[in-house]
Amino acid sequence: MKHRILTVFAGLSVLAFTNCTDLEEEILDESLTGSEGLVEPINGSMAAAYGILPQTFRHTRYFGLQEIPSDEAILPPRTGLGGTQWADNDTYTTAHRHLMSSNNSLVTGAWSYLTTALFRTVAAIDVITPMAEDGDAEAVQALAEMRALRAYENMLFLDSWGLAFGKETTSETSEILRGEEAVAYIESEFLTALENINNDRGPGRMTEDAIYGYLAKLYLNAAVYRDPYGTPNFSDSDMQKVVDYTDNIINNGGYSLSSEYFDLFNDENHDNSELIFALDLRGVLNNDHNRWAYWSMSGSLFPRPGEFYLSMDGTDGPAMTSDFYQTWVNAYGDTDPADADARFYKKNAEVPAELEDISGLTPYKNDTLGKVSDKDHYFVAGSDFEIDRGIIRGTMWAPRKTEFRSGSFMTGTDANGNSGFKIFPLAEARENGSEEEDITYYVDHTLDISLDGSAGYASGYRFAKWQFSKTSDDGNNYSSVDLVLLRLADVYLMRAEAKLRMGDNAGALQDVNTVRTSRDARPDQTPAAWSSIDLESLYRELGFEFYWEMHRRQDQIRFGKYEDSWTSKSDSDPNHRLFPIPQEAIDGASNVEGYLLQNPGY
Repeated sequence: MKHRILTVFAGLSVLAFTNCTDLEEEILDESLTGSEGLVEPINGSMAAAYGILPQTFRHTRYFGLQEIPSDEAILPPRTGLGGTQWADNDTYTTAHRHLMSSNNSLVTGAWSYLTTALFRTVAAIDVITPMAEDGDAEAVQALAEMRALRAYENMLFLDSWGLAFGKETTSETSEILRGEEAVAYIESEFLTALENINNDRGPGRMTEDAIYGYLAKLYLNAAVYRDPYGTPNFSDSDMQKVVDYTDNIINNGGYSLSSEYFDLFNDENHDNSELIFALDLRGVLNNDHNRWAYWSMSGSLFPRPGEFYLSMDGTDGPAMTSDFYQTWVNAYGDTDPADADARFYKKNAEVPAELEDISGLTPYKNDTLGKVSDKDHYFVAGSDFEIDRGIIRGTMWAPRKTEFRSGSFMTGTDANGNSGFKIFPLAEARENGSEEEDITYYVDHTLDISLDGSAGYASGYRFAKWQFSKTSDDGNNYSSVDLVLLRLADVYLMRAEAKLRMGDNAGALQDVNTVRTSRDARPDQTPAAWSSIDLESLYRELGFEFYWEMHRRQDQIRFGKYEDSWTSKSDSDPNHRLFPIPQEAIDGASNVEGYLLQNPGY
């Protein structure tokens, strides 16, 4: 059903019905090119539109909204001497159990920032349109970018809340679109943008290939978007469009799959040839934090030694569910996934063999305290030390500080006379009541984790997929790691799924094997090619390739898995495929009867 309302904009109010108050922006510089671009109307308006997206995708907003309700991640209140952390009024427990309310902060935060992002994009279109109509070539290209960005943002709304906002200018009426109307509107926006866009400015900007990729994603999920509560009907016509759009990108030849999987999530990833669309966080554009790196990691972890990284740590946030880990075990049987798949784990901390065994050792805090049995159980590394990456099990190795919060990193010399930072097995410092108390045990990440109240700080395997940025000059603040939103592997695997749903098993198998065998920078961990394929194995593969990238919830819904039971979650209501619309947004629209209605099931 379509509704119309005249909306009024003031400052950062986005749509008349949002009425949200948590937009505490921390923007350093939203210029696309540096400070000189701020006074130029085209660049300035586009920078404002792009610049808010890193904050929109924060862990406590859209990123968390996609990850925590999936079978991939779980965030329990963590018990310790200081009480509980991450209890947060049951924000994360109810999200994981699919029992969230319309006031859940993941929902309200994601909605607030996404509506603000959409407003800024529409406002940019207002600024740029007159210049484009006058024939300014730069404005024509910029207008196409902004229309594509508006379509992308509306697709995020459609995916999460089942609606899109049809709005041409800030002064005209806004239409709430659902189902087929929303799909058709988003497609028309993308197709219109294609008429005047090129591939010159990626991956931090919308390009022709980004549009092709999102058109493919739109039609891969179109059956769900048309009927979000029913059983999807994946028609051959939709799947053929997915194949056609992905063919455009693959046949273009402008991208290549990254040989080293974790290079995709490093500081230098902006220039990685696999990226198609990402949030550009380099240099003056790095207006957000290392959130995707630090959210899951141990709060006792200080991952990067050096004077600039004294406050760079983890938060003991989400962990991997045992169910998601089991999919890796099921895939590789008796072989440890770390030995079979380069995407699962990368060893960076090269611990000498004689130091690997830490059984019987007790960690220590500094030389003035009594328990120093592991005092010499370290190796020395330079300032370029990197923690292990991927899925973290057991005890990591990392730098240690003389005092947990206020100290400096320990340095020393090894038996060969090499000096540098001491790298120890990670000791649990966070649960101590004060800086004066000794550390008595190591952080040992265990598989078992649940929402039953027993989760300690170390419970659960952790996601170390994104690099702690080397350009941070304030601990966890600021990052040059682009947040990847669309990459070539996604294009190949969308095409594989579409082919498989149309019965082309051979074509699907070839695409999947292309991606798997491309991760060959560490040959002994290169995933082996498959000999056969079905929907179940493809679904599992999507989890391996895209974990911790906001993919899993969408994939689960499309493959009919979202109503399944997994760690601490048993809800099976299909109404919960979509999130509740924030109550504050509904209240803000209450003067227009029937304009913004709550989604079923809330």
